[in-house]
Amino acid sequence: MVQAARELLAVRSPLDAELMVSDMIGAWWGRRVRGGDVEQVLGEGLVDYAAKAGTPASLTLLICLAYLGTARQGAKAEGAALAMMESGVARPGWAERVGAVKPTGCYVSRDAYGDQDTVICTFGYRWSDGAREEPAAGDAAPVVEQEQDRHALVMVVDHNMSGMARDAWVSSQVDTLLDKARAEAAGNAMLLFEEIEPQQARALLESAMKATREPKTPPPVSDSYSAYHAFARARLKALPPGRKRPAPLHIEAPYSRERRAMLAAEFLASDAAEHLSDPSAASRCADHIIDYGCEQDFNRPLRVSPTKCETFLLDWLPRKVMLSMAEQEAMPHVLSAWVRFAARRTGLPERGLKATLDAVWEATGKFPEAYRDPTSFGLDRPLLERLLPDGDLSALARRVFAFPFLQGVHGGVDLDALNPADEADRRTLLEIDHVGAIDEEHLAWHEEIAARLWDGDPPQLWEAAQRLLDLGHDRHDVLHVLIEIAERIGGDPDELASALDDIADIPDEI
Repeated sequence: MVQAARELLAVRSPLDAELMVSDMIGAWWGRRVRGGDVEQVLGEGLVDYAAKAGTPASLTLLICLAYLGTARQGAKAEGAALAMMESGVARPGWAERVGAVKPTGCYVSRDAYGDQDTVICTFGYRWSDGAREEPAAGDAAPVVEQEQDRHALVMVVDHNMSGMARDAWVSSQVDTLLDKARAEAAGNAMLLFEEIEPQQARALLESAMKATREPKTPPPVSDSYSAYHAFARARLKALPPGRKRPAPLHIEAPYSRERRAMLAAEFLASDAAEHLSDPSAASRCADHIIDYGCEQDFNRPLRVSPTKCETFLLDWLPRKVMLSMAEQEAMPHVLSAWVRFAARRTGLPERGLKATLDAVWEATGKFPEAYRDPTSFGLDRPLLERLLPDGDLSALARRVFAFPFLQGVHGGVDLDALNPADEADRRTLLEIDHVGAIDEEHLAWHEEIAARLWDGDPPQLWEAAQRLLDLGHDRHDVLHVLIEIAERIGGDPDELASALDDIADIPDEI
């Protein structure tokens, strides 16, 4: 990278330099390294290496990293760059203007479904020039701030994917870009284009970028997102802060249990639901639809779209919810009725309603295959109900791992009568899980890990266990590794999550 930084000496504008360096450091975005955080190991390592190089190319790299890097990288890069300049290392003329930008406008292009927002933030570089008017006698010539190199940062926020940023790019054709966006929205009931406050744009995009980096698996972003990630992160800091709620535009207030129940009652009493033949199953299905909209879509249960309905029916339900046979049969019909009900409430254009109903119809044929009844896994329903009292289907594997003995008789104890959600019964189940004597402290740690696995807190605990199981390690050995880490780290949740993320195999001393 230090060698590649020699190309920075040939560029003629700070924008080109910033984009080049953002692309360079995007090479490790979203990746993991053993032994620490990737931004510390590689990012700060690059700063240290560039500082030792002491060349004009490495100086330009440090100047850009001071602006584009993380807070720690930026502080180290700035200090190293100042030291190099004091020692006489030359820098290009554009270096003092890196990051010296001023926002000139923020806009959003939003589809009628609310699936995604395309946010456009425009900027120009600040520079000073002498005044063009003659100053009064004895007065110093005032400094007039000009703008150069206008450019637009464009980011796509996907509200069907937890509001994450899915794509980003930069355009220097600002006027052409804005004119095209206005023209696409003109006369199109399914598209809205409007100017928004810079504070609103910053809150939305910072939240989106945070949601993008939260997943532990590689997020589903465009191929170019990593190249613009550092640039976007830095540009957002040029926008004024102010909005504390990092959420989509026009977010609704949180839904209490009572409000959710009232909404379900209104739906079931509406004309849209009058053809549903099983009121009991329809009621439970409506609860799942509302819960999904509140918990996965920023408290917007009435928002419907083809993509949201397909995701709910073919992806979220099969992973997260244990449905009865009656609910499995009813769900696609209830969802169609909900789409009609919600579209009337939100004013979704007829074109959007038809497209959403068509999507539900297509997904209905795929739903029986996508949703495999948990009893098809060889587990009877009474056992499933003990393991999943909350109906959280995604918890099944980790709870079976935590409590593998739940049926039969052992030492005169009827395991079928024990409830793994009950604290006292848990201890009995864990005692049966161990052959021979076990001291109280060790058993307490097994209870701690079992409780965390039951709740999925933190998620990294089960992820680490799965990695070790995939390597062929014995279940008890895996549990003892998890216990050792939890005991060593203590109560700091961030340190525990980080330590669990770093597990790649079982150490020889375990």
